[in-house]
Amino acid sequence: MELPAPTSSRAQARALADAQVAAVRDDPAARLELLRRVFGGPVGDARQRLPFGRAALSFMRWQLARGVLAPEHAPAPGSTWWRAVNERLLRDGCETIALLGGAPGTPSTRAVELWLAFADRPTSAHWYRAHNASIVGGYLDAEPLAEAEAPPERFFMNVVLMRVLYAHALAGAPSLALGQLAPLGRLLGDPRLGMAGIFLSLRRVLPDRYPLRAEVDRYVADEQPIGRLLDYDLIGPRLAHLYAWTADALDEPRVLGLVTAGLPTYAWPAEHGHVWRRQRPSVPGRVVARVTRAAVSTTRAG
Repeated sequence: MELPAPTSSRAQARALADAQVAAVRDDPAARLELLRRVFGGPVGDARQRLPFGRAALSFMRWQLARGVLAPEHAPAPGSTWWRAVNERLLRDGCETIALLGGAPGTPSTRAVELWLAFADRPTSAHWYRAHNASIVGGYLDAEPLAEAEAPPERFFMNVVLMRVLYAHALAGAPSLALGQLAPLGRLLGDPRLGMAGIFLSLRRVLPDRYPLRAEVDRYVADEQPIGRLLDYDLIGPRLAHLYAWTADALDEPRVLGLVTAGLPTYAWPAEHGHVWRRQRPSVPGRVVARVTRAAVSTTRAG
């Protein structure tokens, strides 16, 4: 596939990024290829950079399979919300690559600044800061679109968000993420390894189709045991602290507004918080919650 080349060496980096994203907007496969090229960097050997994007690319392939990135005029239209959040990641990435390639301009978003920091020092913590800044920015910008989605879709928007923020904490604040098991955090959260993909895997929870037709409680009941341990016993008890840490790490205070009384509330009414409470914790769940109790006072943004 031939991606659009810059039209002028004098074009601003953001304008170049806008043009590249517009060129693939209605072609989901081209979106995926553009993201792969972004993760590879502007020039040279991509072997050091591409592995960091393994989980993100895998998640985007799942988005393609579900059809959420399909254009509005397709026989089975996609989701305007998923498309918008995906475009934010693509745009920030393309702008970063343009700046690294010598295009004039300054970073248009905090996320682009963090992507440039990752390019300068490619570590797991820097990767998550950049990637999650784009994702969180996309969530915040697209919140009005989220309100138009069905309740099950909005529920899983929150699941995706809290999982990706937790993956960052594994690498950047392992004491917050795992308590006394903190020494395992940087290994489990390394985006170059397959384990990180578990935190974004929804294949065993969500059907590979869009839109969702069943009620939220049906999908919660169908969630696999490992997913329940992750969402309700590992992430859930530390959610307020996780979002507060993320707001500091990303320099984005609006993240604090996405959780209420320790429960996710992105495009989700607080009065429907029962879906986030596990009624009868399992024995493994109680053990996980106990041994990973967060050492909140020792965490620092990273």
